[in-house]
Amino acid sequence: MVLSKMRRFLIGSPIHSAHHHQELIPKWKALPVLAADALSSVAYATEEIVIPLALLATLIPFATHWLLPIAGAIVVLMFIVAMSYRETIQAYPQGGGAYIVVKENLGQGAGLVAGAALLIDYILTVAVSVSAGVENLISAFPQFAEVQIFFCVWIILILMTLNLRGMGESSTVFAVPTYFFIGSIGLLIMKGLWSNPHEGVNPVVDVFQTNYPEIGLILFLRAFSSGCAALTGIEAVSDAVPLFREPKAKNAKTTLMLMVGILAALFFGVSYMVYVHELTHVEGVTLISQLNKIIFGNSLLYYAVQVGVVLILFLAASTAYADFPRVASLLAKDRYAPRQFASIGDRLVFSNGIIGLSLIAILLIVFFKGRTHLLIPLYSVGVFLSFTLSQAGMVIRHLKLKQKGWRKSIALNAFGMTCTAIVLCVVASFKFTHGAWVVVIVIPAIVYMFHRIHVHYVMFAREISQSHYSMPVCEKMTDHVVVIPISGLHRGVMNAIRYGMSISHDLRICYVKTDDESYIRLKAAWDEKFPNLKLHVLESPYRSISGPILDYIDLVSKEHPTEFITVIFPEFLTARWHHQLLHNQTAWLIKLSLIYKKNVVVTSVKYHLTTT
Repeated sequence: MVLSKMRRFLIGSPIHSAHHHQELIPKWKALPVLAADALSSVAYATEEIVIPLALLATLIPFATHWLLPIAGAIVVLMFIVAMSYRETIQAYPQGGGAYIVVKENLGQGAGLVAGAALLIDYILTVAVSVSAGVENLISAFPQFAEVQIFFCVWIILILMTLNLRGMGESSTVFAVPTYFFIGSIGLLIMKGLWSNPHEGVNPVVDVFQTNYPEIGLILFLRAFSSGCAALTGIEAVSDAVPLFREPKAKNAKTTLMLMVGILAALFFGVSYMVYVHELTHVEGVTLISQLNKIIFGNSLLYYAVQVGVVLILFLAASTAYADFPRVASLLAKDRYAPRQFASIGDRLVFSNGIIGLSLIAILLIVFFKGRTHLLIPLYSVGVFLSFTLSQAGMVIRHLKLKQKGWRKSIALNAFGMTCTAIVLCVVASFKFTHGAWVVVIVIPAIVYMFHRIHVHYVMFAREISQSHYSMPVCEKMTDHVVVIPISGLHRGVMNAIRYGMSISHDLRICYVKTDDESYIRLKAAWDEKFPNLKLHVLESPYRSISGPILDYIDLVSKEHPTEFITVIFPEFLTARWHHQLLHNQTAWLIKLSLIYKKNVVVTSVKYHLTTT
C-alpha cells in the first residue's frame, strides 16, 4: 500500500488506453523534447573543436583560427543530414528511424547493427548531457566539484521519474527550459556581436579572408571529428514521428528543419564569439562559461545563461527517453530484445525501456567519473554509423519503388550517405585510441546478443507450441503427492494441511529437526492435534533448513517420476508490510530452488494476521 501510494505520487495515476491520443504532442512541445539533445551540443561541441587546436597552438600560433572553417563545415553537414532525414520521415511516418529503414531495405542483420548503434547513441546521450550539465554547473559554482557524480546520478533519477509520468506531462515541463536556453544563448550571441572587438567584420566573410596557419590534414580532421558531436540528436525527430499529432509527417519535417536552423545559428554564433575573443580550453571551466563571463561579466545575466545551459544539457536526455524505449520496443517485437521492452506501462510509455536506459547511463557516469570529454569519443561513432546505414537504406528503397521524384530523392540520400560515411571513417579513425574502440567492440557484441535472444525466443516458441501435443487420456484421476514443509504448528500450518487434504489423500508433512527441544514440543502438539497423520522428520545435523527439504522433494519425485508433486508452503502475512522483515524468509529461498524442478507445483496458503 505504501509503495503503491509513493508510486502514484511520483508517476501519477494510470492512463486509460482510449486516451492515447491525448499523449500526442504538437510541434511547439515536440521541439523542446526532440531538439534538446541536438541543441545541447551548442554547450560543448565548440569546445571539442578547440581542445585539439589548443594543444597544437603551443607549437603553431593561431592554430585555433581553424575553429571557424571547421564549424562552417559542420553546419553544412547539419543541413545535408537534415535534408536526408526529411526523406526518411516522408517514407516512414510510422517512425522507427534507422532500425526500420535499414531492416526493410538492407536486411535484418544490417538493421540490428543500426539498432545497436541507436541504443548506444541514446545511452550516451543521457550520460554526456547530464555530465556536461553538471560540469557547467560546477564552472559557475566550483564548491560543488566534490559531489559531481552524486549530482549526475540524481539528475538521471529525476529525469527518469518525469518521463515515467508520460510524454504529455514531461513535454510541458521540458518546454520552458529549452526555450529559455534558446533565448539566453541568442541574447549572448547578439550582445557579443553588438560589442564585437572585430567591429565591421562579417563573420561569414571572415572565414574566407583569414590567413590560416598550416596545421596538417590529420590535425584538421581530428578537430573536425571532435566537433561532429554537434550533429548528435538530429535523427531523433525521424525516430519519434508517432509522437506527433496529425498530420504526423508534415509536423515532424517542420520540426526537424526548425531544429536544425536554430542549432546551426547557435552553434556557429558561439564558435564565432569564441574565435573573436580568442578563447581556449581551460581545465575546470567550460568554454561557454568563459565566453559568458566575458560578455556579461559577473552580472545576473551570466548566471541566467549558465542556468539555461545547465537545464538544456539535463533536458537533452529527454530525447533519449523519447526514442530509446521506442527503438527497444521495436527490437523486442521482432524478438531480438527482452519482450519486457515491448510492454506499455500504465502511463502509456515504455516504462521498462525508460528504467533500463537510466540504470545503464548511471553506470557509465560512475565508470567515467562524470567527465564529458572522456564520453564524447564513444558518442560520435554510433551516431554516424546509424546516419550512414539509414541513408543507404533510403537509397535502396528509392531504387526499388521508384516513386514520383525518386531521382531527386535518391541523389539527396546518396549524397548524405557519402558525407556521413566519410565522417564515420574520420571519427572512427581519429577517436579510436581515445575510446571509440569501445563502441567498435560493443556494437558487434550487442548484435551477437540480439541474435542469441532471438534464437532463445524461436526455440522457446517451438518447444511450447501445442500443435504437436496431445493430451494423455486418463481413465481415472491420479492422486498426486502433496508435500507440506512446516517449522512448527500454528494456524497457518493447519490451514495448509486442510487445503492439502482437499486436493490429495497422499499428504507428506515434513519437519526439519535441528534441535531436540523444539522437536519434542512440536511432536507433543502434533500427536494431540493429528494423531492419525504421519509427520516425516528430516534430520539436519548441520542445521540446514532448505537442504533436507529439497532432498526430500527429490526423493518423492523419484518415487513418482511421472506424476505432479504439489509443494504447499504455509505462510502468514503481518498486518504491516515492514513487520514482515522481522520474520524468517526461508520459504522464499526454497521456492526459488524449486523453480527449475520438473513436475513440481509450488503454491502458498497464506494466513493474514490482523493485529500489529
